[in-house]
Amino acid sequence: MADQRQRALSTSGEALYEVLALEKGATHDEIKKSYRKLALKYHPDKNPDNPEAAEKFKEINNAHATLTDLSKRNIYDKYGSLGLYVAEQFGEENVNTYFMLSSWWAKGLFAVCGLLTGCYLCCCLCCCFNCCCGKCKPKAPEREQQEFCVSPEDLEEQIKNDMERDGEIPIKLQPTNVTEKTQLIGDGHRSYRTDS
Repeated sequence: MADQRQRALSTSGEALYEVLALEKGATHDEIKKSYRKLALKYHPDKNPDNPEAAEKFKEINNAHATLTDLSKRNIYDKYGSLGLYVAEQFGEENVNTYFMLSSWWAKGLFAVCGLLTGCYLCCCLCCCFNCCCGKCKPKAPEREQQEFCVSPEDLEEQIKNDMERDGEIPIKLQPTNVTEKTQLIGDGHRSYRTDS
């Protein structure tokens, strides 16, 4: 299984051509012709007692499906099976970017830029002092902390004081004998007639 996984992620881009008994760079017509010939030879209906023929038929179908799709074939020719795996994971449009960023010179450039700018040290110290030990973590002023920690009773008292200062008297009790009819009659500007 490990050998098959290693073979599946090769970067040579030749194994699918070998499955179809072709050279790398074969034309579309050559691929189609070879596929038909081999599919007929290894078809499970023609080889009912041979499980190896069924496996070979699956490999032939997989190779044909990949090599007849133009974008997958370009990726396979350039990056091999690993390129197809990356295309499945990150999308076909991101394959070139992935391989560019995973190249040795891109990794080296990233390391040199980080060391020259001191970015790694700065990020590490900032994270450590703010998160791990918290000694350099900025503290909020005392006044702001009090605004966020106000109890509901204090809020009610502040609202009551604001209303009294503005000249409004807050309603403390609801009338006990109020019904819907008395509310409708008492309001002079509203009319709720139901007759048409």
